[in-house]
Amino acid sequence: MRILFAGSPAIAVPSFEALCNIEEIEVAGVLTNPDTPRGRHGTPVPTDICAAAQRPDIAFNGAILKPEKLDAAAREQISALKPDLLVSFAYGRLFGPKFLALFPLGGINIHPSLLPKYRGPTPVQAAILNRDDFTGISIQTLASEMDSGDILAQESITLTGAETAGSLSETAALKAVSILIGVIKKIDSGNICGQRQNHSQACYCSLISKEDGIINWAKSALEIEAKIRAFDPWPLCRTIHNGRELIILEAGVFKAADSGMPAKPVGAVLGIDNNHGILIQTGDGILAVRRLQYQAKKALFWRDFLNGARDFAGSQLN
Repeated sequence: MRILFAGSPAIAVPSFEALCNIEEIEVAGVLTNPDTPRGRHGTPVPTDICAAAQRPDIAFNGAILKPEKLDAAAREQISALKPDLLVSFAYGRLFGPKFLALFPLGGINIHPSLLPKYRGPTPVQAAILNRDDFTGISIQTLASEMDSGDILAQESITLTGAETAGSLSETAALKAVSILIGVIKKIDSGNICGQRQNHSQACYCSLISKEDGIINWAKSALEIEAKIRAFDPWPLCRTIHNGRELIILEAGVFKAADSGMPAKPVGAVLGIDNNHGILIQTGDGILAVRRLQYQAKKALFWRDFLNGARDFAGSQLN
């Protein structure tokens, strides 16, 4: 079986690696997004999948395709590879009928949620933001509407409430490997049948921007703590202290918030708790910050941070 693998970010790399290591499979090509200019000089940086495809320890000798559009020229390049199956994981674009017609066995998509819940581009962050007890991995057939294909396999992931988007992505990436291999084997044998999604239960998640990381201290401590985890490693959660951007990296809900401490304006730095960190008033409850940093400065444990920011206690965050 010849496969075209479509993907871009790090979450897709373990699945790509696994396919390259199966003898019965030939990964004929990689379809990924174009290099992105980064840094002060706009140096082009390849996607994580592109970088993985170029690693000497991965048994990949196929083509690396980075088209701006999936147009006729891109379809011609892909057709020349004679792929049987399209495997997509976080590629970030919809595939049209002309494109999918290039694959005799069709296309499948790996999605880090329990579809039809959290269709869209940010299911990992959505599960954390909503403080879900579990999420999962779904493998579905590719369809004309986003994440609406028939389910071929699905497994759940139990959440502890301590996950960040980074750590949960790593967990999902590894779990996807075994599920994907099982699906590929069934497709190869012709012994697979999908289950139609209940579209009436579908809910969606949206793209996240850097501005979404701004903390609204009027929200509850529970909501802010979940947001800090959901937006780690990007875009990170930030606030303003004395005109300087301050990034909150790790925090928890202060459980002893009913200890008689007088109410203060939201965003007020109330003081410290030796076991939990810097205490900040929210719209509902108190947030205990454990790790933080000023923009472009080193990330610090809260005690070390206060050693260099003596005016922090009693100040107001905006």
